[in-house]
Amino acid sequence: MPSRTSLEMSFSGIKTQVAQLAARRELPHDPAWVADVCASFQAAVTGVLARKLVDAATREGVGDVVLGGGVAANRELRRRVSELGASHGLRVALPPLASCTDNAAMIAFAGATRFASGEHDGWDLTAESRSVLARATRKGRGRR
Repeated sequence: MPSRTSLEMSFSGIKTQVAQLAARRELPHDPAWVADVCASFQAAVTGVLARKLVDAATREGVGDVVLGGGVAANRELRRRVSELGASHGLRVALPPLASCTDNAAMIAFAGATRFASGEHDGWDLTAESRSVLARATRKGRGRR
């Protein structure tokens, strides 16, 4: 994946390789071995994520990027995105670690807040991959 120019990502291959490596290992609970495998996995994944983020921003002409959700709590990812982003002239926004939580918790809180204020949706509610806000943002930038 690091050599592909596509912005698509899948980490199932590396995950499978690590699982198979651990299954073949006679002493998978050796702390030094586990630490080495974990550090190597993190380095591979955060390197790809940082590079693809910078590539996407560059291709789209975006000058600001934001990390969000639970993955933004990963200090190595924060470091890599900050350094690579800066070297490509991007402004990188990193929320405080306390704000880097799982998006499911954020969605649940938003729903609970709406419910508490008396708002609700009917059974005819449908999912949309693009929100009104996203469409308005694209229109504002002259994109379709």
